[in-house]
Amino acid sequence: MHAMPGTDATSDAPATLDLTRIRALFQPDSIAILGASDDATKISGRTVRYLRESGYAGRVLPINPRRDQVQGLRAYASVEEVPGDIDLAIVALPSELVLDAVRACADRGVRALILFSAGFAETGEPGRRQQARITAIARQSGMRILGPNCLGAINLRHGMIGTFTSGMEGGLSQPGRIGFVSQSGALGSHCFAAFRERGLGFSYWVTTGNECDIEFADCLAFLAEDPDTDVIAAYIEGCRDGEKLKKALALARRNHKPVVLLKVGESEIGARAAASHTASLAGSDDVYHAVFRQYGVCRTHWISEFMEMTYACLGRRFPAGERIGLATVSGGVGVMMADRAAALGLDVAAMPDAAQARMKQRWAPAAVANPVDTTAQVTSDRELLTEFLEEMLDHGDYQALVIFLAHTGLVQATSDRLREHLRPIRERYPDRLIIISTLCKPEIRVDYEADGFPVFEDPSVAVQAAAALARFGQHFSRPEPTDVDGQGPALALAAGFNEFTAKRYLAEAGVPVVEERLADSAEQACDAAGALGYPVVMKIVSPDIAHKTEAGGVLLNLDNADQVREGYRRIMDNARAWNAGARLEGVLVAPMVSGGVETLIGVQRDPVFGPVVAFGLGGIFVETLKDVALRTAPFGRQEALAMIDDIRGVALLQGTRGRPPADIDALADALVAVSLFAWRHRDSLESLDINPFMVLPQGRGALALDALFVPLTDTPPTEAPQ
Repeated sequence: MHAMPGTDATSDAPATLDLTRIRALFQPDSIAILGASDDATKISGRTVRYLRESGYAGRVLPINPRRDQVQGLRAYASVEEVPGDIDLAIVALPSELVLDAVRACADRGVRALILFSAGFAETGEPGRRQQARITAIARQSGMRILGPNCLGAINLRHGMIGTFTSGMEGGLSQPGRIGFVSQSGALGSHCFAAFRERGLGFSYWVTTGNECDIEFADCLAFLAEDPDTDVIAAYIEGCRDGEKLKKALALARRNHKPVVLLKVGESEIGARAAASHTASLAGSDDVYHAVFRQYGVCRTHWISEFMEMTYACLGRRFPAGERIGLATVSGGVGVMMADRAAALGLDVAAMPDAAQARMKQRWAPAAVANPVDTTAQVTSDRELLTEFLEEMLDHGDYQALVIFLAHTGLVQATSDRLREHLRPIRERYPDRLIIISTLCKPEIRVDYEADGFPVFEDPSVAVQAAAALARFGQHFSRPEPTDVDGQGPALALAAGFNEFTAKRYLAEAGVPVVEERLADSAEQACDAAGALGYPVVMKIVSPDIAHKTEAGGVLLNLDNADQVREGYRRIMDNARAWNAGARLEGVLVAPMVSGGVETLIGVQRDPVFGPVVAFGLGGIFVETLKDVALRTAPFGRQEALAMIDDIRGVALLQGTRGRPPADIDALADALVAVSLFAWRHRDSLESLDINPFMVLPQGRGALALDALFVPLTDTPPTEAPQ
């Protein structure tokens, strides 16, 4: 069982990414093994054997006070006796000896430490206290610590095999371009073996265990900066520092490093299991999913999918668009691929009519729209495949192409003949993503990959890979956000909010609000209605009545002074009947606003990622369709527009059935303003609800018609805007 990112043992972890000393973990010139055993089959002996067998060129320094030699290497009684610098120390000792060993390494000036030892935060309160002491040593000394209760780290190019996992017994893979980080040691070990058997090599491999110091995000950031890593594959259960994770993901995106992530805890029962496994702050899975979407992460759900999407990224071809062409030797498989592409949001656009006519003239039995079914004729008329593919790439304007070739990859001669006609296509269109789907022998797969074609046996997986690469392409082609100010201290909010004061806060933050007046008598309400213009809406104002409609505290479409005067009396009576002790601060009078699209904008404080902004259609749609997009604050205009486009009901904003398009620019500006407001008040705002937020027709803006704030209960009160 793993431990506890997010407990008292690690609550003082730094929120910044510091990659300077973490390099000693991955690229050490000297490694001391505390507790090194002469028995190469024991946990404390495997690392010594792995380092000797891997060709590690640095100094291997066994520490064992009872032996002069360990596995043929000179042994030292303690780290104090080791001459020269020690970049990395690996501790494979019983838990009761670990704290003294950590202190000794810190005093000796060791730069980084791997703690294999278990028996800390994963075991309960005494273990948490011991782990907190280890964390304190790391903070005070600057020595970076991986673990405890982890399987260590590997740098295959360096020959640094800092692990004891038996997954190495099957042999090391060749160094590759995949950087791997996992919060689970056992799953990390399984993936090492699975990727190796698939022929996929790692640049680095690391498991983080209890994360007393070095966290998942630290390792991800290191891989994002590493020149030997092209793709980052990662397994995560949860984290305690959402901002650090977001910074690491932003760094990967900035460096065009695709992140393929296996995240568990999607279901309620899965989230409980993840919490008991890592005891991290789980947060909402919907919020994690929103973060992954916001930063362009490819989320996967099972190991084979995880591995295949990682493999897909190795070709480093990321289409800038979602227009996909599907070529097949089977009509049925073509339909299957088209269904999958449509479900993934890809554009399965038809070939132009003129191109279809040329293709029909070339081979009449073919289906030539998209998917393009060449039929099995291509196995005997190989020029047919070349000509059809060129038509698709020249005239279909497809950024990606998936070619289904059935089981031809099982026969070397057939594959060689097809490859002769596919290679010129690859060379002529070097920037296009072209994927082959065929049952394939390993050696034939290698041939295709050498020609520049990723190969997938399942055509639906091939289409999924194309979709994932297109999503990466979209994120990599976007300019870096420049309109988000996420700096500065958190600001406090006042206590005792009502709708009137909440809207004043929003207006000061740049969120457009409806013009309104507060009246504490029937006559003041009539004066306000006359000044604003009829018809008007009237609403009770009370910090003790959050749900005004249920309390009978809202009246709409009041057309004259008599209705306003009677409405004031009725609202006040209803409010007293609803809550006799409620503080009644008057009635809000505002003009009726109509002719737009009702939406909602909300904020909820997540325990991991802080304020999360929600957007969706208002009224009945939010309750019945559950059609809401989420983003963590703060974000800029580019992300706000993507957020609007995420909801299924976006067509209502774009204009349908004779309705004019809504003012999406004004809506995007409001979303940005709310995100910045939520971020600046992140330590004092529990939630915010603007419902409805009326988006008027294009060019007419948008207005917050209602607002509800819930401050954190332990927030010190400050003065509200006047």
